[in-house]
Amino acid sequence: MTRDIAERLDPQLRHLAAARTDLSPPVLGAVRDSLNQRRAETARTADLIGVEVEQREVPVPAGHTVTVRIYRGGPPQSPAVIYCHSGAFVLGNLDTDHRQCIEMARRGRCTVLSVDYRLAPEHPYPAAQDDVSAILDWAVRCSAELGIDATAVAVAGSSAGAALAAGLARRSAAGEGPPVVFQMLHQPVLDDRPSPSKDEFTTTPGFDAEAVAWMWRHYGGDASLPDEAVPARIDEMSSLPAALITCSELDPLRDEALDYALRLLWAGVAAELHVFSGTCHGFDSLVPEWEISRQLFDIQGTALRRAFLR
Repeated sequence: MTRDIAERLDPQLRHLAAARTDLSPPVLGAVRDSLNQRRAETARTADLIGVEVEQREVPVPAGHTVTVRIYRGGPPQSPAVIYCHSGAFVLGNLDTDHRQCIEMARRGRCTVLSVDYRLAPEHPYPAAQDDVSAILDWAVRCSAELGIDATAVAVAGSSAGAALAAGLARRSAAGEGPPVVFQMLHQPVLDDRPSPSKDEFTTTPGFDAEAVAWMWRHYGGDASLPDEAVPARIDEMSSLPAALITCSELDPLRDEALDYALRLLWAGVAAELHVFSGTCHGFDSLVPEWEISRQLFDIQGTALRRAFLR
């Protein structure tokens, strides 16, 4: 990282300046194991006050089962959020964004269904998208049993998970899936094309341009991805649901988030955008107790409550 960019990090994040995410094949397994261990330890100590948690094993049409962790932060027949965890399509599990799901359920007064989708490169596109689509369909179909309101379902995700959530919103808008009333995209992966922020942030903590390149390569299985796999390639946006988009200033993914929010607004879709200055990718996971992370959780909870009242 250049000195200038390091100095742009908030003082509360400068201890992370040398942190990198290496997604190259020789170390990918070790990176997975390390992340899973750290997040499992964090999940074991999470504060669950006001939230009930259970897990389900859900058979899906592809012939396997998908594990879903359900966070209940509202009364029976509450609104629901289908949540897709972060991890560059290649990392993570249900512990990865456990804290975020608790905060979302509690502050949004809703039920969050977090999906343990299949990971690339072992399972390239469309495996992850198929898994989260199957869980959205299942949740709506089984809404009475699950105690959720099938008419008030949102989708949400962080990083690569936000790409999957945006894919669910696109599928719904095209009439290929159940109605979705809102999409909440945090530090979203949306575009595989170059951008000024990808050119600039080649050595940023949390995520950098090299990790972005490996991410898309793994997701595509070393093949070209179709347009439906890349949310930014969508042409017609006017039928998409309203959105909250949040991103970090010092993140190679920043510009695609800004561009997507603008395109939604230009298409007449209600979109709220927040850029957190001085932050890097994953700040809310790296320092969840920080006041800016708590500010993010408040913004997300408020946005969900507003969306479900529409």
